[in-house]
Amino acid sequence: MILVTGGAGFIGANFVLDWLAQCDEPIVNLDKLTYAGNLQTLASLKGDTRHVFVRGDIGDRELLARLLAEHRPRALINFAAESHIDRSIHGPGDFIHTNVVGTFNLLESVRGYWSALPAAEKTAFRFLHVSTDEVYGSLGTDDAPFSETHRYEPNSPYSASKAASDHLVRAWHHTYGLPVLTTNCSNNYGPYHFPEKLIPLVILNALAGKELPIYGDGMQVRDWLYVKDHCSAICRVLAAGRLGETYNVGGWNEKPNIEVVRTLCAILDELSPRADGASYATQISFVTDRPGHDRRYAIDARKLEQELGWKPAETFETGIRKTVEWYLANQPWVENVSSGAYRDWVGSSTAEPACKLPGTRPCRRVPARH
Repeated sequence: MILVTGGAGFIGANFVLDWLAQCDEPIVNLDKLTYAGNLQTLASLKGDTRHVFVRGDIGDRELLARLLAEHRPRALINFAAESHIDRSIHGPGDFIHTNVVGTFNLLESVRGYWSALPAAEKTAFRFLHVSTDEVYGSLGTDDAPFSETHRYEPNSPYSASKAASDHLVRAWHHTYGLPVLTTNCSNNYGPYHFPEKLIPLVILNALAGKELPIYGDGMQVRDWLYVKDHCSAICRVLAAGRLGETYNVGGWNEKPNIEVVRTLCAILDELSPRADGASYATQISFVTDRPGHDRRYAIDARKLEQELGWKPAETFETGIRKTVEWYLANQPWVENVSSGAYRDWVGSSTAEPACKLPGTRPCRRVPARH
């Protein structure tokens, strides 16, 4: 049994789906279900007894203690985070509360559980913290990509909160011996992405005939990582990563934002052409750049390849086509997210843990599985 936090969000839900598709080890999935948590993403797990969903906060120590004691997971993977830069600029408090205070409370809960484990289980236990390349700051055009030894220089409330969480994880390892692993990933894309992020937003706006807004000159460079590749990297680090180490996860796909948008337009022109025959690229518009917008991110993922033998399976060209095809083929999911109807799955409860996903069992009546 493993415990996943934030498993109804974009990366976390993809991880849960991939994990259960590839092995029989059960998952307890803890998610607060903020606006970006979507249980409809996990609808295919209806009736799957290997998936136990619990609605709750990583800062709720009583709930965490109960879940850890009941299910006795061999590992915890922490995806739970507030993650949108623009939202962090306008409301930084939520990011500090979840990403910093929440991570502290999670670490303390896990430390108490781990300290009491029998020797063999204690040795085998892992805490894997999922983080971002944005903690490293911004790169110049000719700078070498971020390595794991690059100093932290976060430039937004979001990246600063994630940097703080990374430091907490490191400190709990060095101070208390907690067996931790950290991954810092580049920009993810793929199925089930909430449409506030660039790629899903462009796809949805294009199909709706809306403008495709590009910050500044559109030449901000990001390294793009297909979410399924990210999930496979996390599995590999969990299985074989060295304790206390950080592993950068990248796709080796540096692209300016404007190139990404034009690529999306070209694929849509091919797969779902506009009725008037014009290119979706005519909908591109340039808007005022956001404050503190980092110019370039790039990940050096050689450590992960050299030590653990991991490389991404997708190129940007194959991954972005799969992404567009998925959005075109899954319009009901897209429409529910766009309208906010996905929240109807959650119900009115916001406090006590509840297995809201149809077909999952009551979380406090599930026997622990190892």
